[in-house]
Amino acid sequence: MSRVEFTYSAYKNLIHLLQTGGYRVCSYHNWQDTARCVILRHDIDSSLGQAMALARVERELGVSSTYFVLLTSDFYNPASKGSVEKLRSIQSMGHEVGLHFDEKAYLEGTPEETVSRILHERDILASILETPVTTVSMHRPSQATLESDLQIPGMINSYGQTFFHDFKYLSDSRRRWREPVEEIIRSGTYDRLHILTHAFWYHKADESITETVSAFIRSANAERYGQMQENITDLASIVMRDRCL
Repeated sequence: MSRVEFTYSAYKNLIHLLQTGGYRVCSYHNWQDTARCVILRHDIDSSLGQAMALARVERELGVSSTYFVLLTSDFYNPASKGSVEKLRSIQSMGHEVGLHFDEKAYLEGTPEETVSRILHERDILASILETPVTTVSMHRPSQATLESDLQIPGMINSYGQTFFHDFKYLSDSRRRWREPVEEIIRSGTYDRLHILTHAFWYHKADESITETVSAFIRSANAERYGQMQENITDLASIVMRDRCL
């Protein structure tokens, strides 16, 4: 399997490859209208800023996708002013924002309890964005959740059997394509593709997984310093920014 770079240029090439292969970029709502389609999905596990950057790339290409946001992330607060601005910016580019649900944020429960929790989080996210939320993806789902094929009132489950049995599912989880994505697209073997990419891994220049993760950890200090500046007058008199980076 040939090496695939995790750059914006490489992502653009992937989209062009899909379009050249006759695939139409569709959503979870309208894929049935097209015989040969691809659904583009992005789980926002760590960085809303990286998600917004990839959303801009897609807008330049004239395609739209679905960005799934966590309510229970330790890395970002979707209800903060800055986060809401980023999410609304993604929506303004023509993309959908859905719920990324982490079942591990709760005590183990029945499928019915899981559905209830999803609907609760959906309502919170819809309130934050002031728009309906109609799609959900699972964050590191358990085998039981995958096998249960959850039916969620008023929502489309991206982990439902339709999107795993009727579509060819491809993912770049942990910055590694499990299958040769470009070869599969070129082959034209599958009429329906369901592609998950994580914006966190993509940059202008190709980076190793170590470089990407290290830079993200370092950037957290800079972000925290900026947040402290908004809450503590003359923060520099207490501690200089350079000392924290």
